Amino acid sequence: MLSIPDRRKISPTLVYFLILSIQVGVGILGFQRVIALTAGYDSWIAVIIAGGLTHIIMFFIYKVLENSDGDIVSANQIAFGKWIGNIINLFFALYFTVLVVNVVRTYIEVLQVWMYPRLSTWAFALAFMLLVFYIVNGGIRAITGVSFFGIIMPSYLILTYFYTFKYADFRNVLPVFDHSIMEILLATRDMSLTYIGFEALLVIYPFVKKAEKSQKWAHWALLTTTTLYTFITLITFAFFSEKQLERTVWATLSMWKILELPFVERFEYIGIANWCLIILPNACISIWCASRIIKRMTPIKQRHSLIILIIMVIISTSLLFDRQSINSFNNIVGKIGFYVNFVYIPLLLIILLIMKKVRKRK
Repeated sequence: MLSIPDRRKISPTLVYFLILSIQVGVGILGFQRVIALTAGYDSWIAVIIAGGLTHIIMFFIYKVLENSDGDIVSANQIAFGKWIGNIINLFFALYFTVLVVNVVRTYIEVLQVWMYPRLSTWAFALAFMLLVFYIVNGGIRAITGVSFFGIIMPSYLILTYFYTFKYADFRNVLPVFDHSIMEILLATRDMSLTYIGFEALLVIYPFVKKAEKSQKWAHWALLTTTTLYTFITLITFAFFSEKQLERTVWATLSMWKILELPFVERFEYIGIANWCLIILPNACISIWCASRIIKRMTPIKQRHSLIILIIMVIISTSLLFDRQSINSFNNIVGKIGFYVNFVYIPLLLIILLIMKKVRKRK
């Protein structure tokens, strides 16, 4: 296990907020349409199946960490050797950086479509990433604090969706199992972009006090996310017909249009502004993981690698101009996340267990 001073570590219970905050991001704003195009209104089943699979992968992640020196860098080096292992580690650093690009660019697109059509992409990305740099520079404890408030403060937004009940018709989801098993499984795969992020624990693990006790909190976080996504999915399917949902890119935001308050006419403006608190820890955790991996691989200081990665994020964000390019980018990120979580992590665990067994025999 890596030697990390206790003053830099976090409590096992706070893993709940880290996992939850990195899973709940921009994906929740429009995932319903994506899965409904594949499996119709039977895709709420896919949400539950995908959530159940994340628990299995989380169990695998803890087994990987138990059979290595404490993080993904050591695990890859043990399984594949220093050189090949570091190539894979570099991929993981780029992967976490790409997750930041995905979060920031999608949120900027929401701002440009719903609030500020002339908003400069690079200007907002620069301002946002400067805030991310300030937080990440404070270390994992500062990031954990932001994650805590990023969950607690905007949590009232979930109450707004109960307002849709009087317009909802839950018979829309009937009949159940109207689609084939293959279609439901494909929808389960399409949920990967929404659920990915919890693999950040592969990097965070050494910074958790009595890390083995944090596993139950990680699973509680996954259960909370699955419950939240299932609730949002059922509410959306009850509120929109299938034809309406096909034309609604951001269904979660569109449901705010019916909300009427005495002091504000367009509640979605408040919701979108509050969503910045949700994506902030999302970006902080991912960029910290990327810079931490580079620090473990090279003699470059984490602060310096963080600056380089932030510049890469700002440039990459500015290169995505329109909805088509952003959508294609999101699809690619989702597929990469699917293979990282549901293919590579189980494969890595198998290799580590085989190597451990061979060493015991020797």
